[in-house]
Amino acid sequence: MELYFTPMACSIATRIALHETGRGDATSFHRVTLSTKTLDDGTDYYAVNPKGQVPALRLDDGEILTEGTAILQYVADLAPDAGIAPVQGSVERYRLQEWLNFVGTELHKQVLAAIFNPFAPEEMKAYAREKVAPVKFEVLSNGLEDKDFLVGGRFTVADAYA
Repeated sequence: MELYFTPMACSIATRIALHETGRGDATSFHRVTLSTKTLDDGTDYYAVNPKGQVPALRLDDGEILTEGTAILQYVADLAPDAGIAPVQGSVERYRLQEWLNFVGTELHKQVLAAIFNPFAPEEMKAYAREKVAPVKFEVLSNGLEDKDFLVGGRFTVADAYA
């Protein structure tokens, strides 16, 4: 497999999942510069992922998976014994999906993307920091109240994504 990633982006969760499943050493990693949508060798990243975002995962058969939450579940399902995702069809699996969606839409997009976007107006960054972040991180904090992990009493891809 090949993972297309950017340091300090949500693609780090996939790197964590690959290592947790023991597949990190068998995976090739390709760094993407998001500002130019290029790989380190100058290749156009849009040729890999027309969405232009990370992560993207090229499977051994050449298929490309995109969207972090789908990739995280795929990687977890490659090694069910690693226990980084609950069993498919269980209520805990749906709780995992619930947290993955919350982190991706509420934390990453509404808070972190606004704060770290170099082109975002300062007013937008301040609003995200002062008004949105406290509410969203309180939800996360409440989800961890009296426990160490978000789902099922053990580390999962939801924790890596958060």
